[in-house]
Amino acid sequence: MPQSTEISSLTINRLSVYLRGLRALQSQNIQRISSSEMARRFQLSAAQIRKDLAQFGELGIRGVGYDVSHLRQKLESQLGLDREHRAVIVGAGNIGTALARFPGLNSGSFKVVALFDNDPSRIGDDLGELKVSSSQDLKAVVRETGAEMAILAVPAEAAQENYEALADAGIKAVLNFAPVQIKERPETRVKTVDLLIFLEELASTLR
Repeated sequence: MPQSTEISSLTINRLSVYLRGLRALQSQNIQRISSSEMARRFQLSAAQIRKDLAQFGELGIRGVGYDVSHLRQKLESQLGLDREHRAVIVGAGNIGTALARFPGLNSGSFKVVALFDNDPSRIGDDLGELKVSSSQDLKAVVRETGAEMAILAVPAEAAQENYEALADAGIKAVLNFAPVQIKERPETRVKTVDLLIFLEELASTLR
């Protein structure tokens, strides 16, 4: 994503939702759409859509709406999805192997290029097109594949040291599934996915 435009994480999340909607529209051969119609179809706010998209210039025409193809290309560029992002997965347990099989990580802009574990009984196992590699080979594989992202699917007690190894290997962004907050280094961003937090949030609404 261009560094000249500062976009909040909440806005980025909404742009991702808009992009999914635009892809659905293109699959239906819809070429133009208004913000009001987007809001109706995807249960969004028309005012919020217009506000978010206005950050990137005059993308729509009053009374005509947005060109779906052009808007999709613009959002893909803003989200850095106009090129391939290669990722590695560290941790070949249940979560890691499930993510390696997830179609969304091997289509479009994302491609999983390697899977690592430090358990000798798992090293060498085949998982589709991937073979589980030793964590000791992390730096060499990252260099060979050009990976820039990583998914961390290890126990909480091993998360920080594996994050450090990823950062040392040149990985620029890490999606962390370990149930622990990682101390982040400036050169390697971290986003933690803690499913329990979301369940607890939902549980609070059931009181």
